[in-house]
Amino acid sequence: SILIKTREGRPIKVESNKDAKTNGNTNARIQASVLSLYDSTRLQGPLANGEPVEWAALDTSVKSKLEGLKNSGKQIVLLTQTYASPSTTKLIGEFKETYGNVNHITYDAISEDAALSAYEAKYGERALPDYDFEKAELIVSFGADFLGDWQGGGYDSGYSKGRIPKNGKMSRHIQFESNLSLTGANADKRIPLKPSEQKKALASLFGKLNNSSVSVDLSDAITKAVDDAAAEIKKAGNKAIVVTGLDDVNAQAVALSINEMLSSMAFKPAAPRYIRQGNSKAVNLLIQDMNSGKVGALIMDGVNPMYTLPNASDFSDGVAKVDLTVTFSTNWNETTEITEFTAASNHYLESWGDAELVKGHYSLMQPTIKELFDTRQFQQALLEWMGGDLKYYDYIKETWSSTILGEASWNKALHDGVFVLESNAESVVATLNDDSAGQTIDQQSEGDATAMPISSAVGSLANSSAEGMELVLYPKTGMGDGLQANNPWLQEFPDPITRVSWDNYVTISRTDATALGFVNENVANGGLNGSYAKLSVNGVSLENVPVIIQPGQALGTVGLSFGYGRQVGMKTEMQTGVNAYNLYQGFNRIQNVTLEKAGGMHEFACIQLHNTLMGRGDIIKETTLEIFNTKDHSEWNHVPHVSLNHQEVPATTVDLWDSFDRSIGHHFNMSIDLNACTGCGACVIACHAENNVPVVGKQEVRKSRDMHWLRIDRYYSSEDTFDQDNTKKDEFSGAFETKSGFEEMEIAAANPQVAFQPVMCQHCNHAPCETVCPVAATSHSRQGQNHMAYNRCVGTRYCANNCPYKVRRFNWFLLNNNEEFDYHFNNDLGKMVINPDVTVRSRGVIEKCSLCIQMTQKTILDAKREGREIADGEFQTACSNACSNGAIVFGDSNDKESQVTELKKNDRMYHLLESVGTKPNVFYQLKVRNTNEA
Repeated sequence: SILIKTREGRPIKVESNKDAKTNGNTNARIQASVLSLYDSTRLQGPLANGEPVEWAALDTSVKSKLEGLKNSGKQIVLLTQTYASPSTTKLIGEFKETYGNVNHITYDAISEDAALSAYEAKYGERALPDYDFEKAELIVSFGADFLGDWQGGGYDSGYSKGRIPKNGKMSRHIQFESNLSLTGANADKRIPLKPSEQKKALASLFGKLNNSSVSVDLSDAITKAVDDAAAEIKKAGNKAIVVTGLDDVNAQAVALSINEMLSSMAFKPAAPRYIRQGNSKAVNLLIQDMNSGKVGALIMDGVNPMYTLPNASDFSDGVAKVDLTVTFSTNWNETTEITEFTAASNHYLESWGDAELVKGHYSLMQPTIKELFDTRQFQQALLEWMGGDLKYYDYIKETWSSTILGEASWNKALHDGVFVLESNAESVVATLNDDSAGQTIDQQSEGDATAMPISSAVGSLANSSAEGMELVLYPKTGMGDGLQANNPWLQEFPDPITRVSWDNYVTISRTDATALGFVNENVANGGLNGSYAKLSVNGVSLENVPVIIQPGQALGTVGLSFGYGRQVGMKTEMQTGVNAYNLYQGFNRIQNVTLEKAGGMHEFACIQLHNTLMGRGDIIKETTLEIFNTKDHSEWNHVPHVSLNHQEVPATTVDLWDSFDRSIGHHFNMSIDLNACTGCGACVIACHAENNVPVVGKQEVRKSRDMHWLRIDRYYSSEDTFDQDNTKKDEFSGAFETKSGFEEMEIAAANPQVAFQPVMCQHCNHAPCETVCPVAATSHSRQGQNHMAYNRCVGTRYCANNCPYKVRRFNWFLLNNNEEFDYHFNNDLGKMVINPDVTVRSRGVIEKCSLCIQMTQKTILDAKREGREIADGEFQTACSNACSNGAIVFGDSNDKESQVTELKKNDRMYHLLESVGTKPNVFYQLKVRNTNEA
């Protein structure tokens, strides 16, 4: 559930809907989706065999063929994305009644079939279990990237709330996984494991919790990790939760059983998710039916099977045998190439719609702009083809009034965008009990699914085996399934873990890379280069896949992300990476793979080449929960000391400049909580949208010329923990040991601790940039913001050189109206996303974070016009608005009751590089890790 900011009728920004009780938060892809509305490659009208056609002609032809298929014995198939839409479900039901032989198949590019099947077998409804991680004191995950896209995502807000120390408590998180994921990077304890070993570990955990004997073949170290996890779960009781992302129905069923056994407070079986409903078996059967001539019409919406299916060639053969094929799409793509009719579809911001993403929690979608082109949404087309003249808006209103709202107001529901049906909150009675001998699950096997007792599911996991290297396919935080691969904001968005943009790649451990001869190297121009690999899965190969050596990658495993490798209908600049769906066999993200080294070296666009802190603990301060609770803050949040008259004194007591009285009016501060920040990057894209930040392209990013005003630095420990890094550095003695020691500390540990730190302009009250600017282009305001007068800037870059935080960006080129940068700033359609309140900068100008001065000034002027005081929380920046985790808090420090003032007094507060004496208006909350063992 989101809100859209419009200017002069143009949607220009996505915001979270804070009235929504569920799914009201945004991620990087949702923030970027507004730019896809203004994609210059969008279809501008319907097509027949690739040629423009009128809607009336398309409708006539389609209706004629549908009528002819009524009694033919052939199927009319609707192959669509998951809608989770009550009105669409009802509409498709009526469409079935009209034409009789209609089969609706739901297809998700990245399947959650195993989780759906396990939940259906246990609770009688094809849905996904939902979780409230805020209520969990202990989280144990087996390959579930729940801070990423696991089961539709959206769990990071609840997770972060539980991670902020309150009353001496915070949640503890244990992660078993193969790839280093966003979730694993945030864990207190991370155990790298091959997927086959994760299954055994999960089976072993079930046995220990259920006091049953489960024989598994695991190393002593892994056995101890499972024993420790089991002990912690027993101690936490119903405040523990166990989740898994393994594409195995047995694993999903065992996780459900554990949570029911625990009566976990974080597990919500009464209100499941409908966010994914795809059925991979039905998709495979459709391909068989098409090839055997049983399908007369195929109508698709929101799917691109020719790109996302591993057996796309079989699908293509089947399409050729279907009498009528129609694809609804916003863009020309791999599937529209082979279908007869292409129905140019609305962008979601031009459409009406509704959704029930979580049971009983409904939302309404209304268009924010009239259709830019001659397009039509799928639901309106169904209404047309059924012979009525009803508009989809009226259909939704009628559906809601008769089945959802009851006595509630339609206008209020439409205004709020959300509606909760309280009567749907009743408990779901489990059809099975975990302690009974007859409990069953839907067991995936060759052929038909069969019912098996839970003990058999555990046994199946315990006997898991895999030979050789295991491939784990995953959706990247920025690119997802590739639906928005033509979006330059997302292409240039640096991956939170690897910090690489404009690419996907094989991730591999340093040990395996050395054995296979793969290398990463920094070249003379500062860029990162890497070897190429050939990947083969069951006879299917991907050639020339670039390799990234990834700390934390489990031995014997490699990772590869979906969403890249698209060619059809894409701008040349966007045709990047390789198509991982070719290896997504059986809709399983885990595959046995062989790797061979290929010739040549790949050029990456990586914006962070220095991966470790090398003992610089004053950049990211952290401590353990035990120390946080038992010792004075002066011990774990040490104030740096500097020399004054040959005496060591606290850095906060010394100043080179005279301070000004800042107690009059507003004075803006920003707090960034390192415990709440997961590194998701929603704030990065929000800043792009709000402040007209330009896209520079892969080659410029490779030269470290990215223009992001806000970056999220990611650091690995070079020892097992950052604390050990600090200890090692402090123990260096002598020049030789220091030199060799620091060289060792440049290399991350095999399984490092990870820390994320958002860094933007720190808006220093004593700013080094202001001191050196020869033309006074950068100056300080009474409100605490460091200003940039773009017209005064002559591009000396003295300010950037003198900035200790390296947050200033220089426009090396004119990035708008320039055909060398073919993104969205050089065409009239793309420019519609530009925020008119913010200047578009020219060549030779320094730019950087302004703490969204246009937003703070608007808040002040609105309150002035309305003759009222400004309430706490009204002042926002793009990043603080986008951060649903509560990691970024912005406000007026002169308001003594404001949240940011309270955070400024917090014992965890510190300034970045405090010893430099810059007096920033941005401050951080020290990171606390719950590393205490049970």
